[in-house]
Amino acid sequence: MRFDVITLFPDFFTSPLGCGLLSKALAKQIASVHITNPRDFTIDRHRKVDDESYGGGVGMVIKPEPIFAAVESLPVLPRRQVLLMSPQGEKIDRALFAELRDNYDQLVLLCGHYEGIDERVMHIVDREISLGDFVLTCGEIPALTLINGITRLLPGTVGKVESLKADSFEDGLLDYPHYTRPAEFRGLCVPDVLMSGNHEKIARWRYQQQLDRTQSKRPDLYELWLEDRDNKKPTLE
Repeated sequence: MRFDVITLFPDFFTSPLGCGLLSKALAKQIASVHITNPRDFTIDRHRKVDDESYGGGVGMVIKPEPIFAAVESLPVLPRRQVLLMSPQGEKIDRALFAELRDNYDQLVLLCGHYEGIDERVMHIVDREISLGDFVLTCGEIPALTLINGITRLLPGTVGKVESLKADSFEDGLLDYPHYTRPAEFRGLCVPDVLMSGNHEKIARWRYQQQLDRTQSKRPDLYELWLEDRDNKKPTLE
């Protein structure tokens, strides 16, 4: 998977891309991240990338010329999408990570700033992507979220594939609680069932914990899970 990030702040990605599983995945060429700065495509001596908005208003708007030039400078893989990080876009979730992983070999991530980007840029944008119903200071945060979430699902990034299958949201439920040594800490004990060695009982306990946690913490998800479960039940004719 190739990620092309169009950003006015390349240094934003230095630390996150250089540590943890993401760094290892890039080193193993499971994915690649290429940073392009639109400022490098300006033609004035001040390297100006923004200007005042036509019609007035507060804040500056990113000009279309450097964005178009930055995107057009990139190689084009057969399966490519250009994504604009925007609070007006579709929300990021686990299903989106999987969809983008499965259907594309190249993702171009446009990181917005200031009051926004000139609307004409939308002519080269395939989709708008958002972290949620709020506004951030920059588009680099959702872009990094996409890179991390998608790369994590690529084969070879996570050592044990089984750990992905047990993730929260993987089957519509939150994850079950986890414990490690010591068995007792400040009067707080690991549940006996986890130390019983009975794998069937452990599996049942974990599944019940998933149900209880989801119903308690995310009743909206729990209702969706119930609906999905009921839809999958065989009907008698």
